[in-house]
Amino acid sequence: MPQPDQPNQTKKSRRGLQIALIAALALVIAAVSVGPGVAHSWLPTAQSNTNQAGTATPSAATTTPAAPPVTLTLAPKADATFVNPAAEVTALAENGTVYSAVLKESDTGENTDGELFVSGRKWVSSAPLKFDTDYTFDVTTQDENGNRSTTVSTFSTVPASNEADLAMFPAADSTVGVAQPLQFTFSEPVVNKEAVEKAISITASSGQKGAFRWYSDTLLRYRAEDFWAANTKLTVDMKLFGLDIGNGQIGNFNKTNVVQIGDRVEMVADAANLQASIYINGALVKQYPVTMGDERFPSASGYLVVLSDKQRYAHFVASTIGLKPGDPANYGEVDVEYATRLTPSGEFIHQATDSAAPFLGRVNLSHGCIGMSAEGAGWVFNNMTTGDLVHVVGSPNETIAPTDGYGDWNIPFAEYAQR
Repeated sequence: MPQPDQPNQTKKSRRGLQIALIAALALVIAAVSVGPGVAHSWLPTAQSNTNQAGTATPSAATTTPAAPPVTLTLAPKADATFVNPAAEVTALAENGTVYSAVLKESDTGENTDGELFVSGRKWVSSAPLKFDTDYTFDVTTQDENGNRSTTVSTFSTVPASNEADLAMFPAADSTVGVAQPLQFTFSEPVVNKEAVEKAISITASSGQKGAFRWYSDTLLRYRAEDFWAANTKLTVDMKLFGLDIGNGQIGNFNKTNVVQIGDRVEMVADAANLQASIYINGALVKQYPVTMGDERFPSASGYLVVLSDKQRYAHFVASTIGLKPGDPANYGEVDVEYATRLTPSGEFIHQATDSAAPFLGRVNLSHGCIGMSAEGAGWVFNNMTTGDLVHVVGSPNETIAPTDGYGDWNIPFAEYAQR
């Protein structure tokens, strides 16, 4: 065939190949379009995987399985009342986590802080609650698939009627004498006495150990076996917040008080020799003549403690100690100076009246008080302080009652420590 005709044959061949390809493609399309809703595993789809050889392989459906439901446990339970303010507030999630937790006072909106623990499954409050307060606890949990759910609960704490308070004497940062017991006065009767004693820790820098003694359900005292060593520091750690003292009464505070013991200042008042000797840390510093209780009203013997009540000018009334008009011992009303109280029942150290002054050091003619000169009573008034020791000797009278002031030191320690 001549050369000029060769290109024409080539064009015909290409056209034939194109027609063949179009026909093959039509067959493929016809095979795929067999009908709606029919899946073919041999045809690659968006859900198919490809093996290393590039061949399409079947794959599972991508529907996410349902997560197990989250179980949320709250403490306190919803609508709880009389909740102890010391109790932890918690939210514990099972099969999920605590996404958020907000604990707040219902009235003020003030938040109470908390922290997440156990890989985010548990939220725990980190601050104490308040008494007599309504709270709202708003907790959101999250399951394993990220779905969230919110629970809101409310509860209320112990009401004011069940809040137990405590007053300690001496007050924090006081300086007192070596004979001062520690006194704790409760606002409510204490049933769980042993628990209260364990909640009050007392440490003396002198190393002295002591014991508690209950005088009533609301009055507790603590003293060492002997008088406090001079210049001892007492640290009183009271952990009473949330403590159930009995009958549903709950302690309302934690506090640490420090009390300083000063020098040992002691008066020895001798009713037989009508003389008062004053010692500081064992050294005699003053001596004064005195007049003390007469035969009808002898001064209390034993140990007494200077109280905090001092009166530069005092007005005494005989009827307050049971004396009536017509009684030979009735002195009516009298004014005295430099009065330092020893007992609530009426024993003082004070300046003797003008009528008694001539008998100082000679005759006992008071109604139990220790009468001194203006100089002596003035020195005591200005230099002896709460907790200093007065030791009365030579008197026929009994010791004072333990709670008539601080008669604690007249009780042997082995007996004092008994419950």
